[in-house]
Amino acid sequence: MKLNDLRPNKGATKKRKRVGRGIAAGQGKTAGRGTKGQGARSGGGTRLYHQGGNLPFFRRLPFKRGFTPINRVEYYEVNLERLADFPAESVITPETLLEKGIVKDLQKPIVILGCGEISVPLQVKAHRFSKGARAKIEAAGGSVEVLPF
Repeated sequence: MKLNDLRPNKGATKKRKRVGRGIAAGQGKTAGRGTKGQGARSGGGTRLYHQGGNLPFFRRLPFKRGFTPINRVEYYEVNLERLADFPAESVITPETLLEKGIVKDLQKPIVILGCGEISVPLQVKAHRFSKGARAKIEAAGGSVEVLPF
């Protein structure tokens, strides 16, 4: 088989319709454009989204206000109550959170939030800490370390 042997499947292509070639061709005279009017003229026709007197669809919709910040950082949020199960003096890193199934992957940075109580001293390493979480960890005798992104 060579490139010049390649053909589309049977019935996959149609011959284009040659309009305006006389009455015998079936598309003569007005060439399928009807009689007079905007659509019959050369260069005529309506603009995109024209709805013939109706209020166009995009004008019927409410305004979309605001914007989406392009540099927004999405964090994995981990509450202190999820860290309460760790034994005392353990080092908690993103890798240990991944092993325990608390986070799904290490693509996003991790933020530790202050919901819940912690009673054992832990050494927690994460990308961000809320003020409440930092205070509760340090009050329990633990330490926090902020990792770079």
